[in-house]
Amino acid sequence: MRKHAWIGLMAALWLCAGMALATTGTANLLNRQMHPWQPASPAEQIPLWPEGLKIAPPSMPGEEDFGTSTQPLAGLPVTVIEHVSRPTMTIYPPKGKNTGAAVVVFPGGGYRVLAIDLEGTEICDWLTSRGITCVLLKYRVPGSGPYYNEECNCARQPTVPMALQDAQRTIALLRERAASLGVDPRKIGVVGFSAGGRMVADVSNHTKLSYKPIDDADTQSVRPDFAMALYPGHLWKGPGITLRQDVKIDPHGPPTLIIQAGDDPVDDVRESVTYYVALQQAGVPVEMHLYAHGGHAFGVRSTSNPITQWPALAEAWMSKLGVLAAPVH
Repeated sequence: MRKHAWIGLMAALWLCAGMALATTGTANLLNRQMHPWQPASPAEQIPLWPEGLKIAPPSMPGEEDFGTSTQPLAGLPVTVIEHVSRPTMTIYPPKGKNTGAAVVVFPGGGYRVLAIDLEGTEICDWLTSRGITCVLLKYRVPGSGPYYNEECNCARQPTVPMALQDAQRTIALLRERAASLGVDPRKIGVVGFSAGGRMVADVSNHTKLSYKPIDDADTQSVRPDFAMALYPGHLWKGPGITLRQDVKIDPHGPPTLIIQAGDDPVDDVRESVTYYVALQQAGVPVEMHLYAHGGHAFGVRSTSNPITQWPALAEAWMSKLGVLAAPVH
């Protein structure tokens, strides 16, 4: 994310949805609930890490809470989670015919908060309606990935890659439990938004575990079989078309779909272009769609902008990969 864009966003809107942050790092939220977020039934929320296992804490202490944004997006509020120290994955089973595919969802929020409905549960509603098992990751925040720190007026990189650890652990657990969930372990993908788009890049290009194995699940592959990045951030190093030094590219990475709007006020469109060029040069199958208008943080909420029809495009792309073909028994 560009420095000036970050500062402007912090001063006005967070995620273009009214989540203004105070200097304490706490969002201005309505209907704040001082307890961990819980999914609606019948979704199942599962802790990523065994009880009692010591894991790296977020960069700022605090108990998990959540609330709604002060301004709506596409006519609806946005639910925001803060201070996640015990990450979870929530499993939403497919509706109708099961394709055997699963997609892990990484919500955005600048590695500060999680837009858990806009870029989480609403994404799962779309995926499950297409016969795909959706796994929503509630990963550790804040400070779990690269972000801009106003206190030092500098970019910061976490000592422990907490977001990547949580993403890899989710994929490992999903593959281990694939049979019981009706999932084909060869059809596990990821989709991420904004900071979650950077997580897509990280988990796609790191085959080695970012943490010490703790159980049999960690013998599974942690690389996704396909990947989708929506208005990704934290990838580009200006002023040219250059990746940040901490972004790695593996020529054996999964087929990738990238989507962004040219008028994105938060993450420059060169975030997507730079990642696309790097993947293409490495020989990774990659497809990119750029739209003139759409801004940032639109999720699957429909507006007059053509970019909000991207789910149909993604479905066609997944279909071409064979992801949506029902398993043969």
